[in-house]
Amino acid sequence: MLKSFVVFFRFYVFWILFFAIERLVFLLYFSDKLKAVSFGEKAASFWYALRLDSSMVAYISALPLIIYILFLFLKRSYLSRSVPRVFVIVLICAFSIITAFNFNLYREWGSKINYRALDMAFNSTNEAIASGSSSPILLSALILLGLIAVGIFLSEKLIDYRLQDTGASLLKKISGSFLVVAICALVIRGGWQLSPINQSMAYFSSETILNHAAVNTEWNLLQDVLSNKYGNDNPYKYYSPGEAKKIVDSLFEKPTDESTNILTTTKPNVVLIVIESFTAELIESLGGEKGVAPNMTQLSRDGLLFTDIYAAAGRTDKGMIATLSAFPGQAIRSIMKQNDKQEKLPGIARDFKSIGYNTSFYYGGESEFFNMKSYILGHGYDKLIDQHSFEKKDMNSKWGTYDHMVFRKNLNDLGKEGQPFFSTILTLTNHEPFELPGKPHFPGENVENKFRSTFFYTDSCLGAYIREARKTHWYKNTLFVILADHSHRLPGNLAEYDPKRYRIPLLFYGDVVKPEFRGQTVNKTGNQTDLAATLLTQLSIDPSRYQWSRDLLNPGNKGFAFFNWDNGFAFGTEEQIVSFDNVGKNIILRKKPADARTDKELTYYGKAYMQRVFQEYLEY
Repeated sequence: MLKSFVVFFRFYVFWILFFAIERLVFLLYFSDKLKAVSFGEKAASFWYALRLDSSMVAYISALPLIIYILFLFLKRSYLSRSVPRVFVIVLICAFSIITAFNFNLYREWGSKINYRALDMAFNSTNEAIASGSSSPILLSALILLGLIAVGIFLSEKLIDYRLQDTGASLLKKISGSFLVVAICALVIRGGWQLSPINQSMAYFSSETILNHAAVNTEWNLLQDVLSNKYGNDNPYKYYSPGEAKKIVDSLFEKPTDESTNILTTTKPNVVLIVIESFTAELIESLGGEKGVAPNMTQLSRDGLLFTDIYAAAGRTDKGMIATLSAFPGQAIRSIMKQNDKQEKLPGIARDFKSIGYNTSFYYGGESEFFNMKSYILGHGYDKLIDQHSFEKKDMNSKWGTYDHMVFRKNLNDLGKEGQPFFSTILTLTNHEPFELPGKPHFPGENVENKFRSTFFYTDSCLGAYIREARKTHWYKNTLFVILADHSHRLPGNLAEYDPKRYRIPLLFYGDVVKPEFRGQTVNKTGNQTDLAATLLTQLSIDPSRYQWSRDLLNPGNKGFAFFNWDNGFAFGTEEQIVSFDNVGKNIILRKKPADARTDKELTYYGKAYMQRVFQEYLEY
């Protein structure tokens, strides 16, 4: 029996080699884009591709493996060689066709073949043909035929189609089958790590095309098809497209007023600190509980605090997109997980980089989580520090290294960084299961107190970081921007549609804030997405690319908030917020007692906003 299972290893080697050949042809095909890239970095794409390649091989192996195991227990002595041979040849031909089409698609779209391409091919065939009319047909045909020929030749040399039952005992058959199926499932998932395998695990370079080369084309297509199970239909259709756009545009009318200038310089260093689950409910300066975040409360007294800000959604992937690209949450979807879409978003790190800033991103966990790594490397960050940048002994929590280690590393690195710099820190300790490196500040196993304790710990790390930063040579010329990636259901086990679950802090802090604005508050209702326009305007950077972002320091901009969750959304102003259920088509929660006129007005804006956000997501 063992000999028969060894055959699957030869099957694995063949497909890894086949995918490597695909990758080599890709690199050769786009060699003109890689002239400035070293041979070593090109070669590295083959190494970083192995996990996704292996996952795809495991998907391919699943069906023949199951069939073989069934034959084992049915006591068939052998399988016909023609069946697996035909299976392999069909896949070789299919994958070769995908590869040939992928080259032409990538040249036009800058992304690999995906669900959108298939949808266009089947539902808009004429447009697809027109789009591909400029493709080099002869070269594509030669690549297609060459891949098929090489693939079939190598399969005959490497794959052993003789899957025989060697007469093993029933116990050996059961244990052996269980082991191999478990290995196959593990390889499909990409390993034991917290985050299942995704495209980020193949990303390694600041050169986007090398990252794309490392991503297995077939795996990427499969993943994209599965993630688009809802198709390209907008489930939030309330108005005609034109009317929805008109409604949303009215919210973003360009003001005639000038923005309030709160900084002493237009080119400060900027440190953006995004704190995991930093809910306003536990920050005293925002009306939350006392004693849980004393450092944030103290910093608020010396900085400019925005008191009525709401996160875009309830998860980190959406919060980071809202913060760094000013794109609202997409309810049932996550644009960060789809490379072909998120790569088209603007990014504030790119804007900083374009005017000479050094850019860096610090995170103590798996940067591949939620496909974050590919987003970071593709949006202007020169340097990514994640769990791989810390010693193994420092990986003491389920999520990675504790926050104080990340703050410490950032502080040390910035001392050597050329100015000006834009550095982002994303914390992680204040996340389930609420692990701590020391004694909890709030006693007991109650989950709310565990949350308060990790909240208190991260707040203490923030305070220590600022105190140490004051001793550095770069502090005097640095703006610290502090906000949350999202809020949290705790304390109070808030419902997903409760506005309290989305309210977060936003603080501008540092010596570059003019003295007259320190200790002041901005009470205008705003969104996490508004950071981009607010910050960039202060630095005299044009924020017009961020269409979903308003400058909160411009008195002419309207104050409102929008956030969403799966199949629901909310819209509000300082006076009222209504939460709307898209399934039941009704208001399910109000911040204040009902008022028919206000209900109608806020749902009117909320429906149009959700419709436009999702439509824009589909069109990326």
